[in-house]
Amino acid sequence: MLDHRPAELEDLSAVCQFVQTPDELFYAFPKATWPLTPEQMAAALESRQHSTLVLRRGEAVAFANFFRWEHGGCCHLGNVMVSPSARRSGVAQYLLDVMEALARKHYSATTLQAACFNPNTPALLLYTRQGFRPLSIEERVNPAGQRVALLHLQKKL
Repeated sequence: MLDHRPAELEDLSAVCQFVQTPDELFYAFPKATWPLTPEQMAAALESRQHSTLVLRRGEAVAFANFFRWEHGGCCHLGNVMVSPSARRSGVAQYLLDVMEALARKHYSATTLQAACFNPNTPALLLYTRQGFRPLSIEERVNPAGQRVALLHLQKKL
């Protein structure tokens, strides 16, 4: 059974364990440095809204927040992370549904946006299944110095 609540500082150690590789960290939090630490997460949370933790039988399994939000406009998802033990089990879908509900309830949002790097195929497929559509593509450079595409995706609410 899945549940959710606002994330607290005490949760950040568990959240940091969700990202297993430098690439996963880059996908979820491009400005962070490997390895992800609770201090990096805490600093990010200072400027974000609705940091949300998903729990499965009391265990932290997913996290996301909004890094930009507009009343009556668009909310932008950030720091979307899912525990390796919970991937491909519907947890990410639940998390996106929760964040959509928060965007509607607190901001009367008309759209929800996400950004996803092209090598992150599982996330691209998830966002597509959840109704997100490509909006634009931006060139970025990953920590290894390789060119990657950051796809900006949008869902009308």
